[in-house]
Amino acid sequence: MADLNEYLKQKRNALLLRRAKAEAEPAQAVNTLRAKVSAKGRSGVREIRIRDYRVISDSPPDFAGYDLGPSSPELQLGVLGSCLTHITLIQAAEREVSLHSLEVEVEAQMHPLAGRPGYEQIPIYPHDIRYRLIIESDESEETLQALHEAVERVCPIFNLLRDPQAIEGELVLSRPEEAVR
Repeated sequence: MADLNEYLKQKRNALLLRRAKAEAEPAQAVNTLRAKVSAKGRSGVREIRIRDYRVISDSPPDFAGYDLGPSSPELQLGVLGSCLTHITLIQAAEREVSLHSLEVEVEAQMHPLAGRPGYEQIPIYPHDIRYRLIIESDESEETLQALHEAVERVCPIFNLLRDPQAIEGELVLSRPEEAVR
């Protein structure tokens, strides 16, 4: 199996070019990220649309779902794992750290009675989140530990979950046409 080192060279070049462009035009470097989600009739399946991509989120059968995709909490763990993986690649490329393979495993706990009477102390969100960064490399343990520390320092989703920010919500009400008449 091919290792990651050839890819890390490409990633380093892309990183340096992207950074130079952002430094040359800082005002244009800001990205607005968007996602739109709709619930589909009869199934309740959630279609997540991001750019030109569609991701399906569903519940397992024991929660009135059809098991057509991961649940939102599972997707959140996948997003964390994906971000940790990507930032590890970026940091390895930037630091010219050799990696043969990279894998991230993420776990969390959820309880279906969380927040209900008698279970108020159990969080209603995924909690006790933990991950394992599994790296195959010839680098020293000290180098890989420094890489790991850098990843945690700059990983956007890791830091969002660890140090959450306020989220602003707004209700936009729409009425069916027959109710308007």
